[in-house]
Amino acid sequence: MWPFSVRKRGFSVRKEQRLRKRRAFTGVYEGGRSCANLLSVLYYLANRMDITRVGFSVSRRLGKAVVRNRVRRRYREAYRALRDRVLPGYDIVFIARRPAADAQYVEIEASIEQLLRKAGLLREGR
Repeated sequence: MWPFSVRKRGFSVRKEQRLRKRRAFTGVYEGGRSCANLLSVLYYLANRMDITRVGFSVSRRLGKAVVRNRVRRRYREAYRALRDRVLPGYDIVFIARRPAADAQYVEIEASIEQLLRKAGLLREGR
């Protein structure tokens, strides 16, 4: 048996909390701040709303579609596990670097947590 619900709603980030349009990503890149580590780059920008929206970017340089989708799913799940601790009112974009294609889920989760903490977007505590 699965130790968690397989319903799609449980795995995804809600629609209003996603960045999907190129214009939204570009706005965060151009107007926001960034920090990086070995696996990821984080761009963030205050959005004057009471929710935090997030987007994930995985380049074709990481590999074929299967690899890119796996990396994107791991990033999305790692963020989902931390989203209750993320401060509201920001647009966030995570960019996967090449080593992320070979990284384990726990490494990606640690990378995302480190970047959010470095940017000051993470509430302390569990």
